[in-house]
Amino acid sequence: MIGKLKGVIDSHGEDFVIVDVGGVGYVVHCSTRTLQALPAVGEPTTLSIETHMREDQIRLFGFLSDAEREWFRLLQTVQGVGARVALSVLGTLKPADLSSAVAMRDKSLVARAPGVGPKVAERIVTELKDKAPAFTAVDPAVVRLADALDEKRAPQPVADAVSALVNLGYGEPQAAAAIAAAARTAGEAVDVATLIRLGLKELAK
Repeated sequence: MIGKLKGVIDSHGEDFVIVDVGGVGYVVHCSTRTLQALPAVGEPTTLSIETHMREDQIRLFGFLSDAEREWFRLLQTVQGVGARVALSVLGTLKPADLSSAVAMRDKSLVARAPGVGPKVAERIVTELKDKAPAFTAVDPAVVRLADALDEKRAPQPVADAVSALVNLGYGEPQAAAAIAAAARTAGEAVDVATLIRLGLKELAK
């Protein structure tokens, strides 16, 4: 099983790169974001590798980091997500952004990836919520608020303030983050109007 390749870029393809390692050319399939970040032909490179073995073929998938490879594995544990869809998601979102999207259940962000519909995006953010690696800087308080809103158990002033920001055109994850920060600043006894005002200040930063 190949876990890493260190060699020289031999050539680029539409969705793959050939890495020359000691005179042997390995075909490595990559996301569009990874392909764009790779050096030019003749330049050295190191890729984390995920090996898929079948009876009739062996396919190598390459990533810029171990974190990205871990996400590739995790994404494929979701029903309806294969290697192609997983690469599409990773071609659209960096690992840290994907972690944030899952933590905040931001299915609209995941659905930006080509070939990922609303239902698949919903499954990704739901099924991976407790499996996602902690590669994100999302405030735990924001995650708790997102959970509370999702389960409809957030304090009424907080829920109303988030709803007000959503009605103003902000996405729910962004609104939740702003209101969580506002509530932390103002305290638990704050009213809806104050939360909205402070939330808007957070969003304007």
